[in-house]
This record gives sequence, structure tokens and C-alpha cells, in this order.
Amino acid sequence: MITKLHYITQSKTELTILSEVESVLKAGINWVQLRIKDKSLDYLKIAKEVKILTDQYSATLIINDNIEICKQINACGVHVGLSDTPIIEVRKALGKNKIIGGTANTLADVKNVELFGADYIGLGPFKHTTTKKVLSPILGIEGYKNIIPKTEPYGWQALLFNIPIVAIGGLEIEDIKELKEKTGIHGVALSGLIFNSDTKKELVTELNKTFI
Repeated sequence: MITKLHYITQSKTELTILSEVESVLKAGINWVQLRIKDKSLDYLKIAKEVKILTDQYSATLIINDNIEICKQINACGVHVGLSDTPIIEVRKALGKNKIIGGTANTLADVKNVELFGADYIGLGPFKHTTTKKVLSPILGIEGYKNIIPKTEPYGWQALLFNIPIVAIGGLEIEDIKELKEKTGIHGVALSGLIFNSDTKKELVTELNKTFI
């Protein structure tokens, strides 16, 4: 099952990553994507510790673009960006039982991500975000409406299997509510909005209510 609220890590050290993950799990997050781009960090060691945490909370753990670490810690799956490992190769390496997510920025990307075997799509960025150094063109509300208009069941009639599409990229509360009202998104992937909140539990509760 692809949940409607995803969390993507953004801390820069082992201790802060673990603290970050524990804090969002306590707040009610049940889907964590571990994203570590700093090659000086021990990705495997951190992933093992994060897996212990997510297991304690019965949460889904997705590894960002690292097939081997996913295998070694038996994570739930992998998410890959447009310039990361091709989805078709990830599926061959992980088999049919692991979750694979793929990033998309255009309708063509969306179709390709689905066609190559992903289970869900991360569509974005909605607007500027500081969590990524290189951004694809910003979509805004009109970009989402063009790709996934508000029609049943989800709005992406051009797809073969209607896999879930999750919005990503600099999202604030008002953006999420507008996307839910005007487009066919399945859910959202967040980082800074939750990370920077002093009332994480209340925020997560509000976000979950948005998608009921």
C-alpha cells in the first residue's frame, strides 16, 4: 500500500538523521524515505539504525537510489530520481515484492516511470525547494492540473495502471490543500514543512485529515 503522506530526510549527520527520523515517527509519520547524498557519511550504518526505528513504529522505509543498501537491510523499497539508476534495472535487482518509486517532471516522465515498472510516482517540484541542488522545471498548480486533472479515479487517464502520484517540492499547507482540491494527486512527499515544525504531531494529524 502506498500511503498518502511520505517523509524525506534532510539532516546532514548520523546523529541528526536518527533524531529527525525518530521525531517524525513519534509524530505519526509511517513512510520514511532515507535520502543521504553526502558520500562522506556511512550510508549503510545509518540505514541500519533507521531501519530499527522504522521497524519499531511499523513504518515503511524507502531508500533513496541505493539498491545494495535496500537489499542489505531489507528495506521496503527504493526511490530513484530522473538521473538515478533506471527503474527497469532497479526492478530486475529487487524483484517484484519491493516498492519502487520514480521521480517525474513531465507527462512523458510520468508515463515512462509507470511503464518501466514503478509502484508510485513522485511528481515535482511544485515550487522551489532547498533540499535539492539541481531542480527540474517548477510545475506549480497549473503544471499539476495539466498532468493529473481532477477526474476519477485519480485523474491520470493517460496511464495504463493508474499508479499513485505523489506531489513533491517545497510544499506548504495551503499548497497541499489546493492540490488536493484541484488535482488528482494521491498524496504528498514532505521534508522541510514537517522538519521545521515545532508541533509535528499536530501538523501530521492535520495533513492526514486533508487526505481522508
